[in-house]
Amino acid sequence: MAFGTASEIFTNTMLDIFQNTIAMDWGSDDMFVALYGNGGTPAQDASSANTAYNAGAWVTANEIYDGSEWPQAGQALDTDAVSIVSTYNLKFDAADEVSTGTSATLASVYGCLVYDNTLSPKQGFSYHYFGGSQSVTDGTFTVVWNSSGIASLTL
Repeated sequence: MAFGTASEIFTNTMLDIFQNTIAMDWGSDDMFVALYGNGGTPAQDASSANTAYNAGAWVTANEIYDGSEWPQAGQALDTDAVSIVSTYNLKFDAADEVSTGTSATLASVYGCLVYDNTLSPKQGFSYHYFGGSQSVTDGTFTVVWNSSGIASLTL
């Protein structure tokens, strides 16, 4: 199994949002980011149940964490918001996510899951590949979001 080489929004999560079968509010719900190794194989078209935190490829056995520096289940996104960036383009973005201290030790981090911690189950929104194995030893780990945001939707 492998993390893959892409960053994607979950198709079935978007379908559930548009059909109003889940009430995910990107601007006010508690959106989290959890780190993962290369033990799972994410799929953009996974069923909604298999995109949730601790389900499918996102089980805790595949998660990478370091106590309070980057806790299990991840960290809340800071200053997450939805904005209109051009006439037909919406952007979901947040501040880059930084470990809570300067002594994090995280090895073989391949990517992350962005999920809604307010919903039950904790519904996945997207996953992001980091370009290969990333590590830090007794330092600061930072997830740097693309300048286009965590997700950008052209309408």
